[in-house]
Amino acid sequence: MSGRLKRSLGERGLFCMAFGSIIGIGWVTVLGSWLQAAGPLGAALAFALGGALMLAVALCYAELTAALPVAGGEIAFSYRAYGTAKAFWVGWLLAFGYLSVSAFEAAAVGRVLAYLWPSLPGPVVYSIFGSDVRAGSLFCGLLFTAILTWLNHRGVGLSMAVQTVLTIFLIGAGILFAGAGFAAGRLENLQPLLASNDMAAAGRGILLVFVTVPLWFVGFDTIPQVAEEAHADVSPKRLGRIILTSVAWATVFYVGVILAASAVSPWPALVGETLPTATAFRRAFAAPYMADLVLWAAVAGLVTSWNGFFVAGTRVLFALGRARMVSPRLGAVHGRHGTPHAAVWLAGAVTAVSCLLGEKALTAFVNVSSVCLAAAFFGVALSARSLRRSAPELPRPYRMPAGPLVAAIAAAGSLLICLALIVPSSPAALRWPLEWLLFGGWCLFGIVLWGVARPVREAIPESERARLILSPDQQ
Repeated sequence: MSGRLKRSLGERGLFCMAFGSIIGIGWVTVLGSWLQAAGPLGAALAFALGGALMLAVALCYAELTAALPVAGGEIAFSYRAYGTAKAFWVGWLLAFGYLSVSAFEAAAVGRVLAYLWPSLPGPVVYSIFGSDVRAGSLFCGLLFTAILTWLNHRGVGLSMAVQTVLTIFLIGAGILFAGAGFAAGRLENLQPLLASNDMAAAGRGILLVFVTVPLWFVGFDTIPQVAEEAHADVSPKRLGRIILTSVAWATVFYVGVILAASAVSPWPALVGETLPTATAFRRAFAAPYMADLVLWAAVAGLVTSWNGFFVAGTRVLFALGRARMVSPRLGAVHGRHGTPHAAVWLAGAVTAVSCLLGEKALTAFVNVSSVCLAAAFFGVALSARSLRRSAPELPRPYRMPAGPLVAAIAAAGSLLICLALIVPSSPAALRWPLEWLLFGGWCLFGIVLWGVARPVREAIPESERARLILSPDQQ
């Protein structure tokens, strides 16, 4: 039950974890929806503005991660600022967000591979929540889940070696796509620049894309989850800078892909395509290998984002267990591998079971996770602002410029996105009944768990919990 997490992550692995987690496969599968809602200029603007907002949030993360480089960073930030109860809720929402995305990736891997091998899905085994579950796709999801769980049980260093290779491939492919797109693209393909000539409707379209930005940028926040596992020669200040670098490069990647794909093929023709990015490059270059390269990049992005969220989810569960907010068994560290093995196996089991639910149900989970992640961003921004006042003595190896102002902007932007996702009249609001029932059910489950876990919390004095959360290396 005791032990320490193994320090095995260098700067390159940390950056690849964050950047690879951010990029994922949305740029391949959802580009058509972005263009339909906002047009190429509107979608690019939404991602540029969203990237700026995420940079403000990332600055809060950078300062707090450098100050408190421990596993489950957001839990530590909230605990230091507001105490046990609020730290639990931040961790609880984060756990849902990370594991929901991990589960969705497990369900999606078979569909993505089917674009390369059309016969892969196989026969329908059963239907659930309006979607068919096919034998081949189910097998792929379970197989990849087993491999990912085993890799992370054996050691985060092994997991990050795979992450690094795939992320480097993803970056190289992105550079190739952007270069080819801008070299062969034509300005007339970008017309009309906005999805509507009516400015009010165009503004709504941009907002519709903008409020989804936390989902497409989430991943930089995987760094605070594994900060405790960074090599001793990776300074806390460098951790903060890696967070900011990953957000900046992800913004460039998204904007570049949106404009490049729209420039090589008339964008209205891409809106109805299942894989608009691959379709754009196949039409532009009349070369199947370009489309195949996009698909292989999508597979790489899926695995890197899945692995990153899986790791992050396990560290949140581990931090909750180590702090005795839930069962202390989740805070166990493997004696030989130095991994939170109980949390890893739980996350693997949850992901495996989720493969059985079908893609439509898991899409609802991902939509709800957007609210949870935006709420966590809001909590971190408030923590950064609060700690500037209440804990000025806290060492801050990285100190964000104009701290109170940046934290206020990050908090306001995150709150705006939360409201856009929960106010019923919003075009991006959660759908009734499934998504609202999921959100309400998870919150209710948290309330019940908080009550049931009271004896666990009270089994140790608050001073010991503070040590376990804030200074776990002190024995």
